[in-house]
Amino acid sequence: MIRSDILKDIAPILRDQLVVCNIGLPSQEMHLIDDQPTNFYMLGTMGLSSSIGFGLALAQDKKVISIDGDGSVLTNFGTLPTIANNVADNFILLIVDNGSYGSTGDQPTYAGKKTSLAAVARACGCENVVEVQAEDTGKALQDALDGDKMTIIVAKCESGNIKVPVITMDPVVIRDRFMKSVQA
Repeated sequence: MIRSDILKDIAPILRDQLVVCNIGLPSQEMHLIDDQPTNFYMLGTMGLSSSIGFGLALAQDKKVISIDGDGSVLTNFGTLPTIANNVADNFILLIVDNGSYGSTGDQPTYAGKKTSLAAVARACGCENVVEVQAEDTGKALQDALDGDKMTIIVAKCESGNIKVPVITMDPVVIRDRFMKSVQA
């Protein structure tokens, strides 16, 4: 399974949830698979999906799922100790770990080599960290949603991309419709 296969599998679980999606191809794939006003598509801030999603979880009570990639988490390592030390039990961080920088040409990341993002999250103090194979992502996500505990899910999958169109929706429209979903 590749990232887009995981996103197809979890799309029904994500529907009506507040979702902050990683930049580039992951956002484009989510938009193509199941565009929802509850999805906030990152269009240009690599590494900040987890930080933005976590901040949103701290600011209100609804559950927030941040979909991030291993490459993005590696570019913003400071997010993991921040998350660990400021627990928000309505926050789920789903790291889709394909061992590559998928949006920039599938260059390998260190998560595809010796670095375990699950071990790093635990070392930072995150208490509820689950590592799963791609096909088990939906169950892990549903379990996290059913629970009331901040959860970090590292979903291991193969590298690879599908062809997707760019998101032509204006960033202000993306923001505004998402904010209406947050306030609803």
